[in-house]
Amino acid sequence: MAFGVTRAELEAWKRKVAGGEVAYLTHYWYEPRFPGVNTVTKVGCGDLDRLADWCMRFGLNPAYIHERRPYPHFDLIGAKQIEILRLEGQWEQLKRFGLA
Repeated sequence: MAFGVTRAELEAWKRKVAGGEVAYLTHYWYEPRFPGVNTVTKVGCGDLDRLADWCMRFGLNPAYIHERRPYPHFDLIGAKQIEILRLEGQWEQLKRFGLA
């Protein structure tokens, strides 16, 4: 379940993903398998080849892409999430969710 994003933000992310853009959406998250992790960034792209290339660019395994149509995405958590958000200039998301 996602917390901390507006419907408008979610809809904008969906439009970008459906349009083949690489899009970032960070939200609060609770998953008991990951204690101490309270945010996730969904990096989505409707073009699976482009999303796989994005994964490889950051040393991530494309096998972990969630191929959920129409919004395939890769979940970023922890230190890698922060590292990639910084490299991609996602400053608003870093600040907003206390990751900066």
